[in-house]
Amino acid sequence: MKTKWIRQAGAWSAGWVAVSMAWAGPGDWLAREAAVQRTLAQAPACQNLGDYYWEIGDARGALLHGQHGYSIRQEKVIPLASASKWVFGAYVAQREGGRLSLSEMAALEMLSGYDELQPLLCKGSETGRACFARGDNNNFNPEHVGKFSYNGGHDQKLLIDLGLGDIDSAALTTELQARLGADVDIRFNTPEPAGGMAAAPAAYAHFLRKIMRGDLVINRLLGAHPVCTLPGSCTSAVQSPSPYAWHYSLNHWVEDDPKGDGAFSSAGAFGFYPWISADKALYGIFARQSYLPDAGMKSAECGALVRKAFVSAGSGPIPLSSSLR
Repeated sequence: MKTKWIRQAGAWSAGWVAVSMAWAGPGDWLAREAAVQRTLAQAPACQNLGDYYWEIGDARGALLHGQHGYSIRQEKVIPLASASKWVFGAYVAQREGGRLSLSEMAALEMLSGYDELQPLLCKGSETGRACFARGDNNNFNPEHVGKFSYNGGHDQKLLIDLGLGDIDSAALTTELQARLGADVDIRFNTPEPAGGMAAAPAAYAHFLRKIMRGDLVINRLLGAHPVCTLPGSCTSAVQSPSPYAWHYSLNHWVEDDPKGDGAFSSAGAFGFYPWISADKALYGIFARQSYLPDAGMKSAECGALVRKAFVSAGSGPIPLSSSLR
């Protein structure tokens, strides 16, 4: 099983692709690889996104990965923003052995009524409790209890309820790794579980592979207890950053709108988009660092097209990575 390095031409001269050839037919593999490259080069949703890194893999390792430009790389640590939510959800599930209380479920499904946190107010906070006390971050809206309202305040209140409100980012990282494993190199930059973590794409990919292998309890809870999120499509949704009729599970999205494929994901505001396919056979990352509006959804839209191209282009079995062989 050899790794083949392919240099891009034309507009992709600054990029590269690594291909693991550990499976049956080269024609089928080349069709998948070509479909992904065509999507990245031509799909309107994938244009003018700046520098990015992308990866598709299975539980063993990366199958296909590459980058456009140089500022976002596999090993470069970047802010995760709301991609932190999936990690915190996995932490809570691991800590509780998968047996979540009603209040924990309400927080992780954004139904708790604490929906006015402003992340910028947390900058410089030493602890989660200090972040929660700033401005209107700790406001409680009883009329929103039981209704989906996308906001980091739910997680912030849960952090405090779990007894973690008075420790700093370093201690939170230690606690996170004590539950998810010291090999999960995802760290708190600020004591904000819904958006304050940072990691390299390679480290987040490792976290996704641990989920897929069943090493983490969240594996069996992906998509559990889904709630409606799109205002106007149901009376139980107040606000959502997504224009799609996705559902929300335990700190992750379920992309199950009529045109979706049911993938699990957790797009971050700066463009970090991780996903696991509905059958838990593949994972992917589309990573950017952008401060433009809707950067997270733009990455999600391109990343979903890349996933679709990879899955639908071939006629044979999905290839297996060779990283553990």
